[in-house]
Amino acid sequence: MEGKVVSRFKRVCVFCGSSSGKRESYREAAIELAQELVARGLDLVYGGGSIGLMGLVSQAVHSAGGNVLGIIPRTLMSKEITGETVGEVRPVADMHQRKAEMARHSDCFIALPGGYGTLEELLEVITWAQLGIHDKPVGLLNVDGYYDYLLTFINKAVDDGFIKPSQRHIIVSAPNAKELVQKLEEYVPVHDGVITKASWEVLHQEQSQQQVGFNATTLHTEISL
Repeated sequence: MEGKVVSRFKRVCVFCGSSSGKRESYREAAIELAQELVARGLDLVYGGGSIGLMGLVSQAVHSAGGNVLGIIPRTLMSKEITGETVGEVRPVADMHQRKAEMARHSDCFIALPGGYGTLEELLEVITWAQLGIHDKPVGLLNVDGYYDYLLTFINKAVDDGFIKPSQRHIIVSAPNAKELVQKLEEYVPVHDGVITKASWEVLHQEQSQQQVGFNATTLHTEISL
């Protein structure tokens, strides 16, 4: 279709804050990212909330005709959902299942500015890539240098021998959505992880309790990464 850019991806997972932050540039970046996803015919997978940057990016994708899948723990629905939701909202048991489902349904990951929750989700998918659990691209939308200090920390960890130099390139970053998505399209996976065949096993317990175990030899998993 004219106006559409052919992409290697189908669905993009976006991590972002349930707050909008203090700068207008963060809100503008969320809308710009939504527009870029729709221009490339990409579906959005996100944390399911209707507030903050989560609400902005999901509403912008939906309003422009894109498909939206929100995944949210039941315990957070009253806190992170206000008013009408957009697209499909899929309730899950807890934060572990939320991250697993977001990862399973996505071809790459993008982090907008956010707080502890955004960082936790971001660092987990980076760690999965480091371990060889997946080879999906991970991108930072570094709006107004928001992630500069995180990138400096990662460079320090490389310099001091805690992260392999090749694994520094698990993450790509850019100051705007168009440039970032293009970098993700061009990303070549790093295949020197410490584990060559790995998976997370999610063992369902009675009464919706879950035990998460790591299995390095089999691929029985809910996270088909």
